[in-house]
Amino acid sequence: MIFDHRVYTCRPGRLLPHVELFGQYGLNVYRRHIGEPVLFGLAESGGLNAYVHVWAYEDAAHREEMRERIHHDPGWGEQRRLGRAGGGNVIHQTNSILVPAPFFIYDKG
Repeated sequence: MIFDHRVYTCRPGRLLPHVELFGQYGLNVYRRHIGEPVLFGLAESGGLNAYVHVWAYEDAAHREEMRERIHHDPGWGEQRRLGRAGGGNVIHQTNSILVPAPFFIYDKG
């Protein structure tokens, strides 16, 4: 099991509109291919104007396959064409692939 941890920083005042766009137009595409996120959270302290999402994958090959499916999903392509995938709101992104600690048990069900 691996976890894809992403942090997106948005322009000041654009975080909530951006998250709403993803919730309305992008989340269902991700759900179709990956399922529910482990976490989708908004920063309340620290680096503000940011949100985090974490997705679980069986391994790197599974992650690659699911991301390929998302990018070829007609729904995702349509959102990108309409400018809804980012809308110019994101100014920085970081991505980390994490493995669970030996004592952590993740139940995807």
